[in-house]
Amino acid sequence: MRATVMHGAGDVRLEDVVDPRLMEPTDAILRVIRASICGSDLWPYASMERSEAGQSMGHEAIGIIEDVGPEVRTLKRGDLVVMPFAISDGVCEFCQEGLQTECIHVAFFGNNGMNGAQAEALRIPYADGTLYKLPVGEDDALMASLLTLADVMGTGHHAAVVAKVGPGKSVAVVGDGAVGLCGVIAAKRLGAEQIIIMGRHRARCAVAEEFGATNVVSERGEEAVDRVKELTGGHGAHSVLECVGLNQSTETAISIARPGGAIGWVGVPQHAMMPGSQTAFFGNITIGGGPAPVRAYIEELLPDILDGRIEPGKVFDRTVELDRVPDGYRAMADRESIKVMVRP
Repeated sequence: MRATVMHGAGDVRLEDVVDPRLMEPTDAILRVIRASICGSDLWPYASMERSEAGQSMGHEAIGIIEDVGPEVRTLKRGDLVVMPFAISDGVCEFCQEGLQTECIHVAFFGNNGMNGAQAEALRIPYADGTLYKLPVGEDDALMASLLTLADVMGTGHHAAVVAKVGPGKSVAVVGDGAVGLCGVIAAKRLGAEQIIIMGRHRARCAVAEEFGATNVVSERGEEAVDRVKELTGGHGAHSVLECVGLNQSTETAISIARPGGAIGWVGVPQHAMMPGSQTAFFGNITIGGGPAPVRAYIEELLPDILDGRIEPGKVFDRTVELDRVPDGYRAMADRESIKVMVRP
């Protein structure tokens, strides 16, 4: 079969690899019908050291079950499922608490040697706990939005939940990528009164406004902090969603949170140390987050997608066939595209 393999910075290839097969009784084989390129895939695309073996890529997918192991109980051949980015067994105490990304068996698709979903098919360990069966057929009108449940919509929602977004609150979203845009949807859905999107790309900010953003802040650094405080009565936002992961974005997020506010931190950190600790400490600011347990949020978010109340699939502004995935990476790295869908 064909799969996307990254061999180093800027070096993404489509290769022939061995077909997946059942290895454990709890496995399933997924035929991928939709995948995507994530903003977090751009970090290794920019900096990965050269590797002959390479890394199979992709951690977001919708697919059809082709085969299941004898201990798979909730899925069968032909089921349409969404594949969250983290493997989880569904039964450990962390999964039972709705924290599947801390499962005792957790692993992340398309990372650290795990096979990825920018491929024709994929082996899914712990299929019952990892996959979520969708109550629809292959409806093209819904596929894009359903695909966001694998990562970006759930991650934006996680940021909003951790940041304590609620009715009447002011929210600032740091980052205008797909996660930030889905964070706007989540903030609107949770009743925020004011939603500030912080970004410099006009087309992306226009999408944010369509999703419910009330203000756009394009400045950076101290100018951005001053502008957000101006928009929020001089105090800062009740809730801040950090959706980038760089030192500057993290420091900005802390600086624009009002005293006693909260930050939902979901941008994968690209630095070992978090800046702004004194600001956070003396402002009594709560900081939380991490890899979003998107599996736990699907049941809550899915009805709104099915009923058309939210349309997170609009973050996809380009679709490529599997053999054009390298072009998709280039387009996202060059900021020509917000998020690229892949059709094997």
